[in-house]
Amino acid sequence: MLAGCSGVLDPQGPVGAGEKLILLDALAIMLAIVIPVIVATLAFAWWFRASNSRARYLPDWEFSGRIELVVWSIPALVIMFLGGLAWISSHELDPARPLPAGQARPLEVDVVSLDWKWLFIYPSQGVASVNELVVPAGTPLHFRLTSGSVMTAFFVPQLGSMIYTMNGMVTELNLMADAPGTFQGRSAHYSGDGFSDMHFEVRALAAQEFSAWVAEARRSAAELDVRTYEALEQPAGNAAPSVFGRVAPRLFEDVAAQVIPPAPGPGAAGAAAVTGGGAR
Repeated sequence: MLAGCSGVLDPQGPVGAGEKLILLDALAIMLAIVIPVIVATLAFAWWFRASNSRARYLPDWEFSGRIELVVWSIPALVIMFLGGLAWISSHELDPARPLPAGQARPLEVDVVSLDWKWLFIYPSQGVASVNELVVPAGTPLHFRLTSGSVMTAFFVPQLGSMIYTMNGMVTELNLMADAPGTFQGRSAHYSGDGFSDMHFEVRALAAQEFSAWVAEARRSAAELDVRTYEALEQPAGNAAPSVFGRVAPRLFEDVAAQVIPPAPGPGAAGAAAVTGGGAR
């Protein structure tokens, strides 16, 4: 029954923690009116029961200013509190707003959603991965996201802030993992037959372990050039995690600017290729 608690209710980063606080605050504000209404409903039903001779019956009653004041003022206050909460938090948790970095330099990651897999490019490190996002724990992460095909949504529930990816556009997202761990990422927008397999693993590592992973990735003989990317963007689900030791310059920019044409999408041409794989 508590399986869902490992998601948004178990945040592992400052953005996820902020979103959990919003949920709890909104719940408390709404319960401030819901609980009294439930109690009053039960109390009125009990007091005005047929056997209670002490209950006053007023057949000609039609208006009470005090009751009207309570009936309208409390919901108005609830709406004001919820609106203020949404206004403040929407600015504090703006996906494009950089997180406090301190002395840690944010890690840049470019994300391309494909049919039906995720491509992660590390421009500063010169490596890339498919269906596996490896990041250093305690370091702010700055994502640039686009789609090589149809619109979809990038979401790591424990880190927070779902955001859409769209072909020909770039969105930004700032997240951070507080401590080392493994988290589940997924597509949160239906995009065709292989949508259910469009998930990935986020591995937050200690700084030394992340450096070791980058060094190992650079030793891979696989290269992500335009030809390799065009093969990746063909519809295929269940893609195994893979890494590329070299990445063609400005590949992400060319995808976002549609210099590299978008994939045909999950239509008739790709419906027969729902399953596939990748090589490390």
